[in-house]
Amino acid sequence: MADLLILYIASIFTFMLYGWDKHLAIYDRSRVPESILMVFTLLGGAFGALCGMILFKHKVTKPLFYIGVPIALALQLAIIVLYRVFV
Repeated sequence: MADLLILYIASIFTFMLYGWDKHLAIYDRSRVPESILMVFTLLGGAFGALCGMILFKHKVTKPLFYIGVPIALALQLAIIVLYRVFV
């Protein structure tokens, strides 16, 4: 159960990070680098990233994100399922 809690926290943080970056973009401020957004996406926050992309309409035209985030989510879900099956 603790492993899922880590993913929940990572997703919430990543979601907030996407929201913060969108806020900065609207007000023409210094932005969160795309590499940081993707790192947090890959470190367990793919669900939060996808929700942030949809809700905030943020990074939805960039191939790195509209292709990479769903792939990262699929991989994270596969890892969870395989972990649950074999452990």
